[in-house]
Amino acid sequence: MSPALQTRLSPALRSRLPAALAAVATVAAGLTVRAVTGGWFAKYAGDALYTVLVHTLIVLVLPRVPPVRAAIGALAFSWAVEFAQLTPVPAALSEASVLARLVLGSTFGAADLAAYAVGAALAAAAHALLRPDPSRRAGARPAVSFRDHA
Repeated sequence: MSPALQTRLSPALRSRLPAALAAVATVAAGLTVRAVTGGWFAKYAGDALYTVLVHTLIVLVLPRVPPVRAAIGALAFSWAVEFAQLTPVPAALSEASVLARLVLGSTFGAADLAAYAVGAALAAAAHALLRPDPSRRAGARPAVSFRDHA
């Protein structure tokens, strides 16, 4: 983000903008995977991206959440939705609404649980790599530096 844009955005918006952009990119990736590929890859990539999207939404709401906590929350939500498919409720809701079908699915698949775990791990890794380093803030000094050991 350019310094000029940073000065015009409120701190709250500035902290949430990367997560919002990641959510949009995740939806675009899901739609692209669905349009370009097929079969098992599209299905399980879509499941993984579902959890990545949930992760980005958690970060959007709680911008300071640590990557692993956001990933655990996203994985727990994804697994809860999958296990709910063992009941007739998601299938009934999916028949009534396209949105419910996209969010809740309709049938349980044990392999989906592994795909969600892969998505959570990838989201946590990307979040950790892209997360701003608090030691780079103006005036902040890293906890350990080369000078401490020289």
